[in-house]
Amino acid sequence: MAPPPRHGCMLRAEVVICIFLVIAPFSMAIGVNYGTKGDNLPSPAKVAAFLVTRTNIDRVKLFDTKPDIIRAFAGTGISVMVTASNGDIPGLATQNGADAWVATNIAPYYPATDISLVAVGNEIMDTADKNLIGNLVPAMQTLKAALVTAGYSKIRVSTPSSLGILVDAQPPSAARFRDVLDVAIFTPMLQFLQKTKSPLIVNTYPYFGYNGDTLPYALARSNPGVLDTGTGITYTSMFVAQLDSVYSAMKKLGFEDVEILVGETGWPTKAMDGQIGVSQVEAAEYNKYLIGAVSSGSGTPLMPKRKFETYIFALFNEDLKPGPVAERNFGMFQPDFTPMYDIGIMKDPVSTYTRCR
Repeated sequence: MAPPPRHGCMLRAEVVICIFLVIAPFSMAIGVNYGTKGDNLPSPAKVAAFLVTRTNIDRVKLFDTKPDIIRAFAGTGISVMVTASNGDIPGLATQNGADAWVATNIAPYYPATDISLVAVGNEIMDTADKNLIGNLVPAMQTLKAALVTAGYSKIRVSTPSSLGILVDAQPPSAARFRDVLDVAIFTPMLQFLQKTKSPLIVNTYPYFGYNGDTLPYALARSNPGVLDTGTGITYTSMFVAQLDSVYSAMKKLGFEDVEILVGETGWPTKAMDGQIGVSQVEAAEYNKYLIGAVSSGSGTPLMPKRKFETYIFALFNEDLKPGPVAERNFGMFQPDFTPMYDIGIMKDPVSTYTRCR
C-alpha cells in the first residue's frame, strides 16, 4: 500500500524516555517479526540470547528458513514461525516436494527448536500470480500431510495475507472476501484451517490506512469513533475495526470459528520529512495499545473475549529494504539492542532507562 499523506512535524524524543518508566510488562505472549534485510544486524545467536535474557518476547516470526537463525533458537523456549518462500509453493503442492521440504527445513531443527507454524508464502493474493494463487491451498494441504507423516503433527500450517483480500472492508459488517477468490481460494482454505485448528493469518496495519484527520482513530486515542450502520457499533480503534472486518468476511462463508492470527502490525519511527504521526512517540503509543488490546481477553465487538496471537513488525530497522523510508524504520531495537522505545517488553525497563527530562 502507499504511505499515508504527509503533514505536520515530529515530537521531541525526550518524551519517549519518560514514557519508558511507566509502562507495566504485558501478561500475554507477544511475538516479533525478525527480518534480516540489513547490513548491520547482530548475529542470530546474539539475537536469540538477547530475546531470552533481556525481553519478555517468547515467539518470533521468520520470513525464511535460514538454518543459522532456526538453530539459534534451539533450546531457548522461544517458539518460531518459519516461512516457505513464494517460489516453493508449486513444489509443495506435490507430495514428494512437500516431503522433501520437510526433510530439509524442519527435520534437522525440530523439536530442539520449537517450530510452531509454517507460513506458506507471504501475501500471495497480492502477487496476482495465478500459478502461485492456484497452488496455495494444495501446497498448504500437502505440506500439512507431510508434517503429519514425519511425526510433526503439532506444527500448524497457514499463509499470511494483507487486508487486500477484502472488499467493502469498511464498515466491518460489510466486509467480504474478494469475488472469485472467496469461493475458489478462501472457502477451501478456511475449511483446511478449521479442520487442522490452524489460524487465518492477516497483516493489519492502521499505519497504512490513516491520514492527518484519522490519526487518533489509528492510534486508538480519544476520538468520536466511526459508526458501523450495519451493526450500530461505533469503533474507536482502526485496528479493532480491521479485525472485525476479517471476522465478518469469514462469517459470510460460515467459518467464524477459525482463529485469527495477526502476522504483522506495527508503526514506524521515521518516514518522509513532515509526515504527521511518525516518531518514537507514536510507535511506542501504538504498540503499547496493541499489546493491551490483543492480550486483555476483551476481544472485539464481534469477537468478544478473544485473544489474538500477534507479531509486532519488527525487531530491527532494515536498511536494505526497498520502498518508502518507513519500510526501513519499523524496528523496535537498534543493531546494538538499544531500544528505540519501550512498551513493557524489557525485563529491566526501569534500570535500563534512567533519564527523564
